[in-house]
Amino acid sequence: MTDLHTLTIHEAAELLRQRKLSSVELTKAHLERIRAVDDRVKAFTLVTDDLALKQAEEADKRLASGENLSPLTGIPLAIKDVICTKGITTTCGSRMLENFKPPFDATVMEKLNAAGAVMLGKTNMDEFAMGSSTEHSAFFPTHNPWDLDRAPGGSSGGSAAVVAAGMAMGSYGSDTGGSIRQPGALCNILGLKPTYGRVSRYGLVAFASSLDQIGPFARDAQDAATLLQAVAGHDQRDSTSSTQEVANYSQALTGSIKGMRIGVPKEYWVEGMDSGVEKVVHSAIEALRDLGAEIVDVSLPHTKYGLAAYYIVAPAEASANLARYDGVKYGYSYRDTDDMWEAMEKTRQNGFGAEVKRRIMLGTYALSAGYYDAYYKQAEKIRALIKRDFDEAFAQVDALVSPASPTVAFKLGEISDPYQMYLQDMFTIPANLAGICGISIPGGFSENLPVGVQLLGNTFQEAAILRIADAFERVTDHHKQWPKNL
Repeated sequence: MTDLHTLTIHEAAELLRQRKLSSVELTKAHLERIRAVDDRVKAFTLVTDDLALKQAEEADKRLASGENLSPLTGIPLAIKDVICTKGITTTCGSRMLENFKPPFDATVMEKLNAAGAVMLGKTNMDEFAMGSSTEHSAFFPTHNPWDLDRAPGGSSGGSAAVVAAGMAMGSYGSDTGGSIRQPGALCNILGLKPTYGRVSRYGLVAFASSLDQIGPFARDAQDAATLLQAVAGHDQRDSTSSTQEVANYSQALTGSIKGMRIGVPKEYWVEGMDSGVEKVVHSAIEALRDLGAEIVDVSLPHTKYGLAAYYIVAPAEASANLARYDGVKYGYSYRDTDDMWEAMEKTRQNGFGAEVKRRIMLGTYALSAGYYDAYYKQAEKIRALIKRDFDEAFAQVDALVSPASPTVAFKLGEISDPYQMYLQDMFTIPANLAGICGISIPGGFSENLPVGVQLLGNTFQEAAILRIADAFERVTDHHKQWPKNL
């Protein structure tokens, strides 16, 4: 059997259960694919060959016995390097944690290990998840498989690129302001941000604790449903983890969206957006109408303040979370001094990259005496208004549809202005501020580059947006297209 790396998770799972394919064969095929293309894509920070093959052997034993099987048993996956893996380097794309090996597994890793999944390695990312291009990794930039001169998006660019390039059957990333949906859009795969609290953050190295959420990358809606199902649910070790019952996401994929009301927010069509992106998304909206959905115009009036509010709230939380990197407890430590304060200062000076320092300074300023009320408090008020906008919209519609990114993939090094880079997340940030769920799906192409369509759902309505994604896939083939560069 050739081209095993092109199989979807559900296709491979069926072959594994029929014993027409072994997990070892499947894993070896993906390790060979990594060796063949990752020197050009540079999506992995670490490839765990030995562990992957050992886990594949264990999976084959489970498959042979027919016991303790799950839809992910024997399936090779990749993990963003911000999720703790016991005894395996977790760098967060930073020199600060270059040699850090966590003494525990994140909850999502415990669930994946229990399911019998195979971990191929850890994926590259913007340092501490701060960025929209994966150019802010302390190690190297990741390249977009659709055009190796372009960025894959970020911060979960590595996790998106490995799936787009066929180096993993699925992957997990984290989304703080669009870091799953935007790279999913730029790499022509599905990127799903669950509702805040749907997936445990225990073991996810924090950027902004009230915004971060772990979610999957997949090649189609069925795989996305499977990957989310495996990690969703309450975790008593995460105080923000929801006790709400987890839906059966695969059962929601009926293929029909007839009668569903889908809103089009007028604020998501902005000046400066690529005309090709706008054309593709409008075409996708018409396809949803043809499928029987009722398309209605809605307004989210406080969306225009979302970017400004986010870049107060997120850096403020980052400055608090990253205060723990002081050179004393773990990670990089500057030792060439006897002075404690110099050691701490040099540790942070040498250990953090430019973008991380920029956001720490922004956040520290916003939280400082005399500025807290003027900036942070006001940003939180805006956040509440954005959430209210979504509540009012979802009282009228089942989901919202918009562009996922204002542009197609941009060239590496093309955006040097930090503010211009921040604008990449303008359509994705509001969902994080409101804590709702969202998914980016392949919507088509503009100048041979992928365009993502974003679907937003109310809290814990992942089943609804997956249902729409699945129905759209049944009448299009954008998600089946592969990069021609590799």
